Amino acid sequence: MKILKVAAAAAMTFALATAPAMADDKPVVGLVMKSLANEFFKNMLEGANAHEAKRGDYVLKAVGMQSEADIETQINAVENFITQGVDAIVIAPADSRALVPPLKRAMEAGIVVINFDVALDEKAKEENGVELAFVGPDNRGGAKLAGDALAQKLGKGGKVVIIEGNPGADNAHQRKMGFEDSIKEGGLVLVESRTAHWETEEANTVATNILTANPDIQGIMAANDSMAIGVVKALESAGRSKDIMVVGFDNIPAVSPMLSDGRLLATVDQFGQEMAANAIDIALDVLAGSPKPQGWVRTPVTLVTGEK
Repeated sequence: MKILKVAAAAAMTFALATAPAMADDKPVVGLVMKSLANEFFKNMLEGANAHEAKRGDYVLKAVGMQSEADIETQINAVENFITQGVDAIVIAPADSRALVPPLKRAMEAGIVVINFDVALDEKAKEENGVELAFVGPDNRGGAKLAGDALAQKLGKGGKVVIIEGNPGADNAHQRKMGFEDSIKEGGLVLVESRTAHWETEEANTVATNILTANPDIQGIMAANDSMAIGVVKALESAGRSKDIMVVGFDNIPAVSPMLSDGRLLATVDQFGQEMAANAIDIALDVLAGSPKPQGWVRTPVTLVTGEK
């Protein structure tokens, strides 16, 4: 496989404990992720647990949503962490605006907050008087890497579709713009752009409907690999997996065989297992007296293809 590198509350899956936050005088870090039905966040959780065991100097409390649309679960998680008095909250927000007010309350309670993976909305932060750095990848640039790979294969005039993520999430917006950058620069024709809220089954349905209405499409850009899997299944059912190219984002293990056999042209690795661990390190550094990060702390992205 060729890898091209570029710099760059009942619904909770894990219930929050009600015991006091401090344990053996170690700082407690509350990790708030998105849907653990998504393999990307399952891998992220594994990486965070391994990081806790390796460092051994903090206590990790991790929560995740059951679906990408369950924003209230994340809000409740933040509120519960405030009640418990955790030392830090490290969060990948499912909605870039809705999570700003509860995170402001956490900061007012003296909790260190680190926003990673999905950036909070700048206007919402300004409206709430929140100054908070973003630790994460260039989603727009990463999506453009995948889009450019598709554009190179199809050539000018190729007809493509975008399957978007959750409209309320900044990374979904950024990835859509990255795909659009590739479409413009590569001379592709955008036939349709529609959300599937990051979900595999919804993407399967959306892709099936789009294919029925537009049988002449030649490429599909999915904003994450979970949706790309749904798209690939839809193409297989329609007997079109050989003549319609698909790109994704996340490089989850489930797409490795799809890259190898050509059902998926390319994806983008943003190093999910390390992402939460790195954000936790930053939170612990701040708790130890280091300055809070400012602006955008960029993390790397990598284009992954099935080419030998």
